[in-house]
Amino acid sequence: MKNMQYNTDKTRLRMSEYGRIIQDMANHCMNIQDKQERQAFAQGIILVMASLGQEKLNNPEVQFKLWNHLAFITDFKLDIDYPVEIIPRTEVYAHPSPMPLPQKTIRHKHYGHIIEEALRHLETMPEGEERDYLVRLAADRMKQSLFSWNPDVMSEDKVANDIDNYTHGHNLGEALNGHQYANLHTIPTNILKRKKK
Repeated sequence: MKNMQYNTDKTRLRMSEYGRIIQDMANHCMNIQDKQERQAFAQGIILVMASLGQEKLNNPEVQFKLWNHLAFITDFKLDIDYPVEIIPRTEVYAHPSPMPLPQKTIRHKHYGHIIEEALRHLETMPEGEERDYLVRLAADRMKQSLFSWNPDVMSEDKVANDIDNYTHGHNLGEALNGHQYANLHTIPTNILKRKKK
């Protein structure tokens, strides 16, 4: 029992999907002194890797993937003649550049940036049926957002007033006269909390 060795005591697998046996084979391959023998052994590892994934080695994409995986498993230290292009270690370990986050001020976060952009666009549109139709669509979405955010303060009058405030007195809220708002599908958050109790 003293000679038992647990996997938790061994070095961490570099690619766990291939298992311990491939990692051990790759480690053994790196210790083979003769280059031809090392090359042949590496080819054998690729055959085993392909059989584990039930992949066909006559597919160039499969070959590219497996040889690159072998290079990664050996930490790019395996000295063989790779039959495919190996992605450089620097590229594999390179961190992507941080994405710049948009810095936009939103007057009412519950409506979101898209609604604000839509209302700014509606300001520039000429009067007519198309603009009125789009105002009603925006109002439906605003009512839904307001209801999801806080059902207690949601009202159709508030939606109309918010539209007029956003559009700087263009009176787009007039398009909502007699408008039948779309049905609300969101369950109020306070009801959800009561159900959890």
